[in-house]
This record gives sequence, C-alpha cells and structure tokens, in this order.
Amino acid sequence: MIKTIIFDLGGVIVPLDFKRGYEAMEAVCGCRAADIPRRIASTGLVPQFEKGQVKPEDFVAAMCDCLGLEMDFDEFCGLWASIFPPHTLIPESFLESLRARYRLLLLSNTNALHFSFIHKNYPLLRHMDHFVLSYEVGAMKPSPEIYHAALARSECSPQECLFIDDVADNVEAARREGMDAEQFHSFDQLRRDLKTRAIDA
Repeated sequence: MIKTIIFDLGGVIVPLDFKRGYEAMEAVCGCRAADIPRRIASTGLVPQFEKGQVKPEDFVAAMCDCLGLEMDFDEFCGLWASIFPPHTLIPESFLESLRARYRLLLLSNTNALHFSFIHKNYPLLRHMDHFVLSYEVGAMKPSPEIYHAALARSECSPQECLFIDDVADNVEAARREGMDAEQFHSFDQLRRDLKTRAIDA
C-alpha cells in the first residue's frame, strides 16, 4: 500500500522553459541565446551549485563574469529564475486532495536561487510535508544518496513510496531503491496512472 507520494519539481509540478530563460539573458548580456547554454556549461558550476558546493554569492559573481552581466545579486536572481513560466503543470487542488490521504514529499535537483524563487511564487508547494533538495543533501538524482534521504523523510519502507519524475533515468534509479515509480508526461496521464494504483484525487 502506498503511503507516501514523492514528486519531482521541475517538469512535473513547475514547468521549465530554458528557451525563455536564455532569451531573457540575451536581452541584457549581449550574447546570443543559442550560445548561452555552452557558456554556462563551460564553467562547470551549475552541477556544483545544485549539490551545494558553491555559495550563491560566488555563483552569481561567476555567472555575471561568464555572461558579461553588470547587475546586482537580486537582479541576477530574477534573471536566473526566468526559466519558470507562471503556470503549473498540475493543479493545486490535486495536491491538496492527495495530501488528505498521503504524505507528500518533493525531491528535486535544484539550487538555492531557483528554489527560493519557486517557494515564493508557487503557493501549491505548501501542501508538501517535506522538501528533499539536492543542494541541501549534497547529491543529485539519479545518485542513490538523494533517494535515501527522501526515504528517510518519508518514514516509510521503499515499497510504500511512489516516486514521480519526468526523467526516465531518475525513475529507474528510484525503482532500483525499491520504490514504485512512474514517469510523468502530462497531468491527465498521471491521473490515469494513479487510478491504476487505486490512488484517486
């Protein structure tokens, strides 16, 4: 019997639109949007930042230098969060209904700047019992360590947990830890998959 449902964040609850973010950066940095992902990747800092190995202030300074940006910390934070459109992929009422019967956890590869923005701007996260975040755990999906952290917070056995993620490798990693898991494609698909497990919201 499922007692805890563990949700990924980006691509499941909150949409990710990197094109939107790169176009916002292009408007202020003088780099072509198509070149920005390569420039950012060349620093090697994003994975380190998402594992909590780089302080936010140091990350912002490095990104501003990399992209030729002249802006303060708060301005960069707004720009860095421009990958997130204002809508959600699942309705708040759905999470609220599930929480009446299940423990809900969030398990996300994210960083301090993104999560601060999301926590302030997407009120539906208030229905989560716990947040398990890569930059706090020091590990990212699909590494086993972050799933172990989620299981500890779930207060359940792996067999009592259902994990939902849009990335196939992350779903398979959860299954290797003994959890039930489903890949997210759409809200309608998720509802159908939950009904097959007698989970209705």
